[in-house]
Amino acid sequence: MVAQQVRPVSAPAKAPRRRRRDGRAAVLYLLPAGVLLAALLVYPIYELVLISFYDYGQPQAAGNAPLVFLGFANYADLLAQAEFWTVLGKTVGFAAACVVGSLLVGTGLAVLASRVRSLPRTLLFLAALGAWSTPAIAGSYVWLFLFDTDFGLVNEVLSGVGLPFEHHSWTFGTIGAFGLVAAEVIWCSFPFVLVTMYAGIKGIPEEVLEAASLDGASAWRSTWTIVLPMVRPLLMIATVQSIIWDFKVFTQIYVMTNGGGVAGRNLVLNVYAYQQAFAGQEYGLGSAIGVVMTLLLLSVTGLYVRSQRRSAAWL
Repeated sequence: MVAQQVRPVSAPAKAPRRRRRDGRAAVLYLLPAGVLLAALLVYPIYELVLISFYDYGQPQAAGNAPLVFLGFANYADLLAQAEFWTVLGKTVGFAAACVVGSLLVGTGLAVLASRVRSLPRTLLFLAALGAWSTPAIAGSYVWLFLFDTDFGLVNEVLSGVGLPFEHHSWTFGTIGAFGLVAAEVIWCSFPFVLVTMYAGIKGIPEEVLEAASLDGASAWRSTWTIVLPMVRPLLMIATVQSIIWDFKVFTQIYVMTNGGGVAGRNLVLNVYAYQQAFAGQEYGLGSAIGVVMTLLLLSVTGLYVRSQRRSAAWL
């Protein structure tokens, strides 16, 4: 009796099976979070989209007037407003400044934390934790107090060294107010980037950095050519998360500019939607703005997922 020769399964045949098994495991792990997110988000988003198709104001909300179906009239009215496009441009510019600032500060401090001793690293993370855990409204008022026109510490220090900042108003001008709010947003957003990037940096094998050092690479060159490329996936995650957070900033703008600045010069889309929906009692139009914001953020997330799938396909 001749024993049958058992041929080993080739690596290409094993790879699809392993991918399917990993995919099923990923779905099982993500299922509880997905169910929770669906329970919290699906119905509110459904109501948001539904209201955006109606003439829905205070009389309709109080039940004193019938609902009138408008179809896409609210969206057409919104897209025809020059103010909407102006606010959208300001929102994109403001969010871009906040995202870039958060990434630069967080990544820079992550690299620094990976190179210093335990005590300064602990102090740095404690300080970052304090900024991260501070509520947005409390942090906004703290920054307003520091930059107060008459009693702010910043004006006193700057005027004390001879600079013309005595009684300077940081929230009157459009650029100054946006800059002040952006600084506060970066202050409370960089800890997420710091922790994320620090975890990625610590995951890099030390042998790689030691080999670069033995080859004569400086700390800056090692960071730029080795560390950053290896933590690129985490950097992309931090970037997308920062875009989502900073694009929908509301509390800091509303508190620090007193509802959007002088004559609405510091409006962003979230504050603009609030003004249309609650101050103007145009809930349908405000819902349309919310739907447009959601679609914009979903497009950004879709681009990120597409880029990640392309990267995985090359592996």
